[in-house]
Amino acid sequence: MPKKTFENLSDEKKKRIFDAAVQEFSNRRFSEASINQIIKTAEISRGSFYQYFHNKEDIYLYMITEISKSKMDVMGRTEEQNPEADFFEIYIKMFQEGLQWSRSNPDYYRVGLLMELDDSRFIHKLQAMAAEGLKSLSNLIERDKRRGLIKPEVDSQLVVEMLYTLNMNLLMKDFMSGLEENMEKRFINMVEIIRGGIARDKS
Repeated sequence: MPKKTFENLSDEKKKRIFDAAVQEFSNRRFSEASINQIIKTAEISRGSFYQYFHNKEDIYLYMITEISKSKMDVMGRTEEQNPEADFFEIYIKMFQEGLQWSRSNPDYYRVGLLMELDDSRFIHKLQAMAAEGLKSLSNLIERDKRRGLIKPEVDSQLVVEMLYTLNMNLLMKDFMSGLEENMEKRFINMVEIIRGGIARDKS
């Protein structure tokens, strides 16, 4: 995360550096991104960069944290809007709000997508930390088990992992290809298939 010298900068300069980082990391994976390009875009010297951040990992963490705050401002209150909604209703609403956020912040979205496509050790560590955040979704499934809305034998974590994987595949295939017209409908259909299953009752 940034050093104290960065926190003492003007808001305008901090934004310029943040925007430069977003520009670089939305066009190149972390492992391929260049500090030289960031400082060139931000119009600061290399010496100044190292007064503000320890290394490339440091500025990436700062950028990701700020992007996450922006996304959570939009998606963080989904459950509160309708406390009686079930897991699937909440998950669909989160997707809809996340999709709108992605349309409004395409560079932020590309940063996240390139993060998913990066195989560097640093990014793997961040992904492991992000996986912890999915526990809140598992908790919603567990809550719905107690409410009698989901079968008690269902593996909550597995359901979340399945949905996340399908979600990312849909985003990479449709959103990045500019084929998002039916994306929301396809996503809802996907969730409904998981909700209801596809096998007919033999009885």
